[in-house]
Amino acid sequence: QVQLVESGGGLVQAGGSLRLSCAASGGVFSISLMGWYRQTPGKQRELVATTSDGGSTNYAASVKGRFTISRDSAKNMVYLQMNSLKPEDTAVYYCNCKARIYYGLGSGPESDYWGQGTQVTVFS
Repeated sequence: QVQLVESGGGLVQAGGSLRLSCAASGGVFSISLMGWYRQTPGKQRELVATTSDGGSTNYAASVKGRFTISRDSAKNMVYLQMNSLKPEDTAVYYCNCKARIYYGLGSGPESDYWGQGTQVTVFS
């Protein structure tokens, strides 16, 4: 079972910056996609940004140009640099990955894994 541990959330004034980190551990054989999602009370979880093992990235329109996702595949880590933060960026941010774990002499099927979430609060 893959565990994802996020860090870096907190309270920041509008216009400021935060950097989120997420580390994947626990028998990881391979990770194809890593990303960040966010959720506010009463709303569905939404995609913020993803990065593939091939290096391609995808961003929500609302964060494009302000947020940057990066990945250290050797360490199974993903980062989210958030600049020019706005109050509407306030949410719980969740790390996600699609990973295979070691199973026998090979790997199991690809599965979806989630972190516990980290709160980001932006005040004006």
